Parts: sequence; structure tokens; C-alpha cells
Amino acid sequence: MVEKVYVTYNQVHNLCRDSADKILNEFTPNLMIAIGGGGYVPARILRSFLKKPGSPNIPIQAIGLSLYESLGTDTEVEAPGTKVTRTQWLDLSSLEMANLIGKNVLIVDEVDDTRTTLEYAVKELEKDVATAAKQADRAGESTNFSIFVLHNKDKPKKGRLPEDMMKNGRYLAARTVGDVWINYPWEATDIDEHDRMAGDQTKQ
Repeated sequence: MVEKVYVTYNQVHNLCRDSADKILNEFTPNLMIAIGGGGYVPARILRSFLKKPGSPNIPIQAIGLSLYESLGTDTEVEAPGTKVTRTQWLDLSSLEMANLIGKNVLIVDEVDDTRTTLEYAVKELEKDVATAAKQADRAGESTNFSIFVLHNKDKPKKGRLPEDMMKNGRYLAARTVGDVWINYPWEATDIDEHDRMAGDQTKQ
């Protein structure tokens, strides 16, 4: 039986707030890339906490990656798949990709489960930015990727992130949790019931 944990919008908001200072001071992002669909809400909340007075908001771009697959049961639980599928990506020839060159880019997702999706995102973005920089005659400009997730599951990972990213502290999880199934509020069809379930958990 998979243990389910219910997370509320308020809890997500507070996780982003608690992580913002470290991100702002150590990652100093110029731009965020949200991995859809779980990274959209945290990225938007985080942007409010990262805004400096007198400075513009940090832009958010989006990519879509799918790894999870339905177990085909009536429990509505999904299991990690084995193949990452692009559902949305940045156009290599567009201004979107050119804007990444030479920047500190923060990749945002909701959960680090098997790490396969994050590994794919970092590898492919690094490769595409390097290609775009070469085409724009900007190969000498360094682009640095960092990662923020709300939850990291404490379990063996199938994916691997760059050694320098982990060694230099460019990976941040707001919370590390056990290998549980996390129900985020944006997945709920009945938010009142979702919040009731979350409230019941805190009473246990």
C-alpha cells in the first residue's frame, strides 16, 4: 500500500518562501524554467519572493516533460515510467533559447522522485544552449543551471545530475521526505476534500 501525503497551497507557498533567500543569494537566477505541469505553481510563487526592489520580475519559461504512467488501477496512483517524453520545449532558433546563454538558470519542479526527468532536462538544456551559443558566436559565455524542487524523495535515484552541480550546492530541495506518494493541490479536482485530507494528516 502506497502511503499518500496531501500538500496544501499554503504549504507550497511556505516552502518557496523558506527557500527563497538561499536561491537568491547563492543561485542568483536571471531566469527560471518550470517543468510542467508540477513546476508551474512553485515557479510563480517563488518569483514573488525573488523579486528585488527596483528590479524586474525574473522571467519564467516552460518546458513539458512526461515520465509518469498510470498503473491502470482505481487508486489513481501513478508510477514512474522509464522514458522521458517531451510535450513542450524551447525552440532552439528562438529568442527563448538565446535568452538562456550566459545566464544563471533555475530549473523548478515539484518533486525529485527517480531523478530521471531532472537528468533529462539538465542534459538537454545544456546541450541546446551550447548549440545556440555556438550558432550565435557566444560560445565563451557560461550558462549555469541550478535546480529547485519542493520535495526530494529519499530513495535510490535512477537519474544522475552533473557532479559539479551537486558539489557546488546548485541543487536545493525545500524538504526531503520518504518514498511516499505526494498529492499536490493543483492535481485535486475537489480542493476542499484535498485540504480536509491534509488537515486530517496533521492531527495524526
